[in-house]
Amino acid sequence: MAEPLQLLRNADLYDPTPQGRRDLLCGGGRVLAVAERLDALPAGLACEVVDIDGATVVPGLIDAHVHVTGGGGEAGFSSRVPPLRLTDLSLAGVTSVVGLLGTDGTTRTIRELVARTYGLREEGLSAWCWTGSYQLPVTTLTGSVRDDLVFVEPILGVGELALSDHRSSQPTFEELLRVASDVHVGGMISGKAGVLHLHMGDGPRGLELVRRALDTTELPGRVFHPTHVNRNHALFEEALALAKARGEPGPCIDVTAFPEDDVGDGLSAAAAIAAWHRAGLPGSRLTCSSDGGGCMPCFGTDGRIESFGVGQCSTLLETIRACVAQHELTLPTVLPSFTSNVAALLRLPGCGRLVPGARADLLVLDRDLDLRATMASGRWLVQDGQAVVTGPFG
Repeated sequence: MAEPLQLLRNADLYDPTPQGRRDLLCGGGRVLAVAERLDALPAGLACEVVDIDGATVVPGLIDAHVHVTGGGGEAGFSSRVPPLRLTDLSLAGVTSVVGLLGTDGTTRTIRELVARTYGLREEGLSAWCWTGSYQLPVTTLTGSVRDDLVFVEPILGVGELALSDHRSSQPTFEELLRVASDVHVGGMISGKAGVLHLHMGDGPRGLELVRRALDTTELPGRVFHPTHVNRNHALFEEALALAKARGEPGPCIDVTAFPEDDVGDGLSAAAAIAAWHRAGLPGSRLTCSSDGGGCMPCFGTDGRIESFGVGQCSTLLETIRACVAQHELTLPTVLPSFTSNVAALLRLPGCGRLVPGARADLLVLDRDLDLRATMASGRWLVQDGQAVVTGPFG
């Protein structure tokens, strides 16, 4: 049965730029019209009218780094994190997700990841995935990075290939270039973004290989998307310096919304976003992801995991609130890193904006920027802060 039209009245709309009070008409999974006042529709049309009453309406969040099949496994088989459920995402305001594998490309497979991606689409979200994992050779579905991009529709690039981390395959410069080239050309052939999403560890080499690739090859900067750069201060300063040196166009940098109790020696995502804008760097080249479902390990001096937590997608909204309340950034300054910037980098059609023709993916937030409702493709998944749609297993 088709979803009824949804007429949202009196929204304080950010598309993500501020638009003031607006009405929105959604139908067929898309935003059909936006205006200061939309006339009532004919009585014969099935249409639900919702008075937002001045609440804030923003695009649904795009999380480009989520372990949808579960992460972990670094402390034995019992440490494998369970797969995420629909409500782990919808209650966090995430309407578009890019899934990935992490350390474990052995017991976790690309087949499983692609299947879960399709499953999330059936449950109501917009979903894509990365091929690969921390390791080299790259784990793929078809046996080839290029073939995965060209022939497997949800696959956008390779991720999260690990650099400067004791859990990586310790790739050489030439090995990194070969993967980046395959991603770039595979993206060209398929019409996709062709992005290499890079896990950055705490190692002293930092972004050295990325910097060398930008200095000595013809590969465009947009191919490289290093993440976790706020995990320590030295790495973050290196990322700032890289962005300053490259100008436009250059690589897009991703900060991770680590849980509040797992920032360690690094910066919170909110502090990193504030520092980025204070440095006068292009806001369009900064994204933020959650590492939802990922294992957050704490290693002892002997290299063994002493404890670990699990990343939560809810840290994205927490970061937005902290940026506004604690770091005095405006909502229009912050929102693109969670919406339109991600959509532009990954070439996700219709995502990250609330304009006619875009996907009807939106959040309703209260004055404290807490989540009141989530709509994905014109369907309410969360209302009054409660999930009204769940997956088949709750």
